[in-house]
Amino acid sequence: MTVVLRRAFCLTGRVPLQPEAPSWTASWRCAHALASVQKVLHLPEKKLQGLLFPFSELEGHLARGVSRANFQLFHPSLEDIARAEALFVPSPKHKIDYYTSAVRMDHAPSINQPEVCFLGRSNVGKSSLIRALFSLAPDVEVRVSKTPGHTKKLNFFTVGKAFTLVDMPGYGHKAPKDFVDMVEPYLSTRANLVRTFLLVDGSVGVQKLDRVAMEMCEELGLPYVVVVTKIDKRSQGALLANLLQLQEVIQKHTEGCYPQPFLVSSTQFHGIYLLRCFIAHVTGKLHLATSATQSGVERVR
Repeated sequence: MTVVLRRAFCLTGRVPLQPEAPSWTASWRCAHALASVQKVLHLPEKKLQGLLFPFSELEGHLARGVSRANFQLFHPSLEDIARAEALFVPSPKHKIDYYTSAVRMDHAPSINQPEVCFLGRSNVGKSSLIRALFSLAPDVEVRVSKTPGHTKKLNFFTVGKAFTLVDMPGYGHKAPKDFVDMVEPYLSTRANLVRTFLLVDGSVGVQKLDRVAMEMCEELGLPYVVVVTKIDKRSQGALLANLLQLQEVIQKHTEGCYPQPFLVSSTQFHGIYLLRCFIAHVTGKLHLATSATQSGVERVR
């Protein structure tokens, strides 16, 4: 990574690393009422579509002539979504659990199965999103905190023998002082990393450090996708404005970024089912039933 990128990730007046603030470990002994797509099929059609495909709630606010294509490239069938969800349900032969943590690459576990990682600004909601993705596995322990920047290590979660998910430290405010030395070697050398998920806070839009993170992914030649979090925190008009700004950045300034941003709310479960399906697909565990949908994904594989 260039010196400019290295310095940029240390912006925002970060104070010296302090002892970690008290946190609590989330273990969902009872799955969330909206955790499974099977639980929402009875909802009114408009509400169901909003949960499955959050962009549908914004589409009516788009001006005529604004293309909707790049917001709907990945549009799997309900059958595909249900098949993907099965990967996130644990069983005696398919255990889903926290595996280990690492502060350096030489501490990282040697796992051959496909891997995806989640990267984003501190307080963007990474751990909350992972908790929502794993909500069908009540005993998965995801460390979350009310204090921004709590994640200080690379946290590995194994989804049976299907794939591994890695929760990365956040950049920006209260980022670990060795953030770059921890993250860059992982991103540049992890041979089984198949997709990086870059989280952007939908309530504030793409920020300067998000642009730096995108430049890092571009410089390293990584295939990555943007996930827009906290879509329930702003009005639809403000959210759409932030989304269009992000879409312009993706179109004009990236090559390795998947054209479609994924919209999610970790509290209301908008987009969680779709994101599970995308993860299942890019890790090679789900072949889409709809060939037209698959062609959009193949553009960045």
